[in-house]
Amino acid sequence: MEEIQSQSDNYRSSSSSASSPASRVPSSNFFYLRKPGSLRQPISFEDSPEWEDTDIDVRVEEGGDSINIATTPVSPSLSKLNSGSLPSPPLPEGATVRKIAGASIVWKDLTVTIKGKRKYSERVVKSSNGYALPGTITVIMGPAKSGKSTLLRAIAGRLPHSAKMYGEVFVNGAKSAMPYGSYGFVKREITLIGSLTVREFLYYSALLQLPGFFCQKKSVVEDAIHAMSLGDYANRLIGGHCYMKGLPNGERRRVGIARELVMRPHVLFIDEPLYHLDSVSALLMMVTLKKLASTGCTLIFTIYQSSTEVFGLFDRICLLSNGNTLFFGETLSCLQHFSNAGFPCPIMQSPSDHFLRAINTDFDRIIAMCKNWQDDNGDFSSVNMDTAVAIRTLEATYRSSADAAAVETMILRLTEKEGPLLKSKGMAGNATRIAVLTWRSLLIMSREWKYYWLRLILYVIFTLSVGTAFSGLGHSLSSVVTRVAAIFVFVSFTALLSIAGVPSIMKEVKIYASEESNQHLGALVFLVGQLLSSIPFLFLISISSSLVFYFLIGLRDEFSLLMYFVLNFFMCLLVNEGLMLVVVSLWQDVYWSTLTLVSVQVVMMLSAGYFRIRNALPKPVWTYPISYIAFHTYSLQGLLENEYLGTSFAVGQVRTISGYQALRSAYDISMDSNSKWKNLLILFLMAVGYRVLVFVLLYFRVGKKEFIYKFFKCNQDTNNAR
Repeated sequence: MEEIQSQSDNYRSSSSSASSPASRVPSSNFFYLRKPGSLRQPISFEDSPEWEDTDIDVRVEEGGDSINIATTPVSPSLSKLNSGSLPSPPLPEGATVRKIAGASIVWKDLTVTIKGKRKYSERVVKSSNGYALPGTITVIMGPAKSGKSTLLRAIAGRLPHSAKMYGEVFVNGAKSAMPYGSYGFVKREITLIGSLTVREFLYYSALLQLPGFFCQKKSVVEDAIHAMSLGDYANRLIGGHCYMKGLPNGERRRVGIARELVMRPHVLFIDEPLYHLDSVSALLMMVTLKKLASTGCTLIFTIYQSSTEVFGLFDRICLLSNGNTLFFGETLSCLQHFSNAGFPCPIMQSPSDHFLRAINTDFDRIIAMCKNWQDDNGDFSSVNMDTAVAIRTLEATYRSSADAAAVETMILRLTEKEGPLLKSKGMAGNATRIAVLTWRSLLIMSREWKYYWLRLILYVIFTLSVGTAFSGLGHSLSSVVTRVAAIFVFVSFTALLSIAGVPSIMKEVKIYASEESNQHLGALVFLVGQLLSSIPFLFLISISSSLVFYFLIGLRDEFSLLMYFVLNFFMCLLVNEGLMLVVVSLWQDVYWSTLTLVSVQVVMMLSAGYFRIRNALPKPVWTYPISYIAFHTYSLQGLLENEYLGTSFAVGQVRTISGYQALRSAYDISMDSNSKWKNLLILFLMAVGYRVLVFVLLYFRVGKKEFIYKFFKCNQDTNNAR
């Protein structure tokens, strides 16, 4: 304690030039925003008769199950918002503010352990206590790797399978998980579809999430657009098009939040809503969220740091450092807490900057590097102290403070009687989801010229190149070997060209992962929808390329043979698409997926039987299993059997040989007339098999995490009940 006291004294002396302890102790009525009309003056912390303090009175009625929230005059920042000093997004004409029945959230003695997360301790969150009330904003703040996101996910029930949670989470006073549709969760890294407009994106999201008729969901989408102040961007493409720019980062973040609002959730969890936003966009985002909270929704989100104006819009703050709770309570009380602990906030410093400066251990390294530096004011840092000591001081002060006692009292009051349970709002049926996903994917394909139409053009150009290079072969015996080479080049190199579609498949997988995490769709729905939407595009490629190649090479002029050629090439593309889905699902990275696909395609080409007949290949590895899992093998066999079985070639003036005999020296095929259909069936089974493998990969890599966590949570609730 002597060390802590000495460090606190040093801190007081070092910051006395900014503010004296007597004048810096916040009173019950002070504000930390600039007064209107005083932009050139320093931020004042003195009492102001013009503005009133925020106080939200929470009363639990004896005879009822609900929590009544009476909001007295608004906080300084919100007063500034209402007075017009802060930008307030206008509501469209005729729009009404829809009230939302929020829910009270309480977490008690919450501890989260993750193996391998930290070297010195597996406990990422340590005995955290807190609550969130309807119509308020509760912020979890702290430096990097302090456990903010982990605590948020623990409260929302979104922890990964590697994490274990101890403690209790109450929803309206009951220990129960929040059902589907009752809450929304927005990740820090949001995934949007750039080729859709804001209104289209939200409309398709509503169709995937909500049950009922299509026409009933338009009003929900419009409400979400108005709630997030996206009216001016509703008909604008998210990612831009040609020379038109896409949405800025702030609007993209608001679109990600609006996607969750279409369910009209009672509770909304947001991980870093101000991530990568400038000061203006961050302020506009917070004003929008404050207006959303005023409708009754319970908002809980994490934040790293904020400006003074943004800080003034918070209702409650949970301050974390290394998983320890250093403070939980009203925003203004946090400044009082730091002052009581001996760390008053200087006048010219933002409160959030001051908090992070005091509890972020990274500053110790900066001071150690620059301890010999001098500037015009003396020391490099005015806060000349050990951060670890500050953290221990703040934690010890909070445990013995009236704020901690008030939190325990409020938790007891909120959990002593169960309120109404949140009910699930229902899900859209799988058939509806498949239809919506198919139509959305078709719309995306029609607009993604870079990944779809450009691929079609490349296929046609390549087919023209191969066709003209191998044109004029004739139908003599000497043309057999050259025609086999042309067909091999056509099948193999078109498969290689398909790798250009990896970025588009990567986008689809990322969108699936984002929507699946919020239970908008499942792996089976995604695969069926992706298959149905890709069939028209792949068939367009197959029929256009096949027609050009078939007649330039001079293959047999029969309609049934032409249709088989088109069908065989279509199945080849379908198998290759499934292979790309498998690789992309494994790596989830464009570079490694492309490198893997190129390597796999080259190995399959070597074992397809063109460079060396399959019977002559080395038995281990090359024949078994590579030549049997290479789709090139079955595609080539089917196309050559389609072309040469039933034909004959003249040898001299008297003798003739069959097409099978003419082909034996160039490629190994079967004499069975039905063999080409067997090869087509194998290609179909391979296309199905690859997608079954993708289903397993997606289920275990994404869906399994949610299943395992729910299993552990169910067991934990059972043990607590016992």
